[in-house]
Amino acid sequence: MEKLFVDLGKNSYDILFSDSFSALPKALADINVPKKLLVVTDSNVEKLYADEVNNLLKENGYDSAVYAFTAGEENKNMDSILGICKACIEHEMDRKSMIVALGGGVVGDMAGFAAAIFMRGIDFVQIPTTLLSQSDSSVGGKTGIDFMESKNILGAFHQPKLVYINVGTLKTLPPEQFVSGMGEVIKHGIIRNGSFFDYVEENSEKIKTLDSETLIKMDKINCSIKADVVEQDEKEMGLRAILNFGHTIGHAVESAYDFKMTHGECVGIGMVGASYIAHKRGLIDVETLKRIENILDMYGFKTRVTLPEKETVFSFMQKDKKKIAGKLKFVLPTKIGEVMQTTDVTKDEIFAAFDYISE
Repeated sequence: MEKLFVDLGKNSYDILFSDSFSALPKALADINVPKKLLVVTDSNVEKLYADEVNNLLKENGYDSAVYAFTAGEENKNMDSILGICKACIEHEMDRKSMIVALGGGVVGDMAGFAAAIFMRGIDFVQIPTTLLSQSDSSVGGKTGIDFMESKNILGAFHQPKLVYINVGTLKTLPPEQFVSGMGEVIKHGIIRNGSFFDYVEENSEKIKTLDSETLIKMDKINCSIKADVVEQDEKEMGLRAILNFGHTIGHAVESAYDFKMTHGECVGIGMVGASYIAHKRGLIDVETLKRIENILDMYGFKTRVTLPEKETVFSFMQKDKKKIAGKLKFVLPTKIGEVMQTTDVTKDEIFAAFDYISE
């Protein structure tokens, strides 16, 4: 089994990479996980993996129960958090108990947030089952929910005790969810590691066939990129903001489509928009812009989308939690593997980017 250590002092943890759930009980025992556990999942993942994981836990002496909320970004709200907390109480959880997040990014964000606030904070473990959560949201300790049309506007930094990645779960992903996850993978190459971008570009066929060995290698390198950033800036006071490449426009597109497009698809559109701004500023040449568009197209992304009125999309951007002193923060590529942060992107530049990404 492959392993990656995330060094955050007293908040440090391992990320384990496997192609099955079989090693999960030992992984939990190795970090002295308490016997009382609540597996939090959603209605989609519940049908696929909840019984397998819960039975595995029970067979190894854990007093575990399953709580599943209705799947969907529209349920990423406080009512669902209260449902998780109610399930914790009904399962007689205490401060030494632990939540196990089994599912995609929405599950991980909400289970982690519930763990952060239940009894003023209990531990949790991430078992991400989508490529999006395996490549991004399960690593770094960001938890949260949507509120008043703003994505992840309520939340907390709460690091997991362990991340257990089973790439075998990717074989049951709908195609659009695999595409969504590749958005974050490609993003990490653009912002931090040109060689990894090359790898993802050159090995697209093996990656798309879901070859386990290739996926584990890709996931490990990908997570190491994010872990390196998080280790240097756990609470997003500076460097970590580069992980938001594509998100400033992407989150607005996601909101404009009422979350009917996947997060990764919207980040892909956002990366094209931000790269166009970078190109028009002379930060990257047209070949680099086209290379970013081409790799997205290679993995099945739309690089153009039908947008509502530009003012409507722009209004969603004003709710972005990453604004500083009223100014939007943009992450712009300067080459494949490096980016810069700025708050001086003008409304005219943003509207020109909207035109560029519009069908």
